[in-house]
Amino acid sequence: MADVHDNKTRSRNMAAIRGADTKPEMLIRRGLHARGFRYRLHDRKLPGKPDIVLPKHRAVIFVNGCFWHGHDCPLFRWPATRQEFWRAKITGNMEREARNIDMLLASGWRVAAVWECALKGRGKLPPEAVIDSLARWICSEDQRLTLEGLHTETGDLS
Repeated sequence: MADVHDNKTRSRNMAAIRGADTKPEMLIRRGLHARGFRYRLHDRKLPGKPDIVLPKHRAVIFVNGCFWHGHDCPLFRWPATRQEFWRAKITGNMEREARNIDMLLASGWRVAAVWECALKGRGKLPPEAVIDSLARWICSEDQRLTLEGLHTETGDLS
């Protein structure tokens, strides 16, 4: 299927997509702040510039968009146009993210990823449940946490 926008319009639309202060990120930040957690944002000194950094707990949180990070969920579809470009772009994002997470874990940080599908779409989880899970994880000793939405095909929490 051909793109419904011309190149100039598509470029403008894609350039307008925010990399920080997204709606999912703001929801997570407000929820954690309301529960007493204090954090830094987008620390450039850390690999991958995590969205939320909790130094007291030695924990970082990435709030990932399903499209940009190639998440295997109902919110992600490979674009039909410029397939070679998008495969290289999204695959590169995924590889870079994996390297950054490995570096963070190796340097003693704990890493959580909250996927967009946990907060948006048919399989979204209640926002309070996402914040509760994050709060429990922050106070735990667990190294990793991944929060995803319910996959509509199976009904399983992923």
